[in-house]
Amino acid sequence: MQLKLEHIDFRYTDKSPWILKDVSLTIEAGERVGIVGPSGYGKSTLSKIIAGYMNPTSGSVMIDEKPLPKKGMCPVQMIYQHPEYAVNPRWKMKKILNECWTPGEEVLARMGIEKDWLNRWPSELSGGELQRFCIARILSPDVKFLLCDEITTMLDVITQAQIWQVLLDTAKKNGYGMLIITHNMALAEKVCTRIVDLRDINHIKQIDV
Repeated sequence: MQLKLEHIDFRYTDKSPWILKDVSLTIEAGERVGIVGPSGYGKSTLSKIIAGYMNPTSGSVMIDEKPLPKKGMCPVQMIYQHPEYAVNPRWKMKKILNECWTPGEEVLARMGIEKDWLNRWPSELSGGELQRFCIARILSPDVKFLLCDEITTMLDVITQAQIWQVLLDTAKKNGYGMLIITHNMALAEKVCTRIVDLRDINHIKQIDV
């Protein structure tokens, strides 16, 4: 399984500055690729294009030489920095959890999701608890690549470590490829197999694990 970006360009209007210019990248199944760079270099924009939420001005995103599917569950799934914006506040957590698939008890246990949380509203949970739900609901066997956009920046250190450990273990078990968007180079060096700096897309740093 291969996720391929070919010559991605993006800007909002014909007269606005380029956010991304000629970005090409290939991610293999099982790889953990870090995308780093300061704010304003298009990291989050790139992740939304890869996930199919935004269209590039030009270029393409392909999975095994085919465009991302327009219907059904996309094999490329995104985890956001702010989980409160990724859930329906009018749904209870059980419905949110089962939106994409029905995770088994093993998944819930690994994510540290307590059963009584299922009957709560999103507003009754902390950011770390909500993020656990947002991650669990996309760990489907149909998913092949995970996009992690600053997913633990707003969480305490202990919760960060717990979430990353579960994600890395699950990715290894299921063979997920991962694209990790971060400005934290220390995190990228710890969890990634290679790193791409958006300030120089041709600069690829190999991390031995």
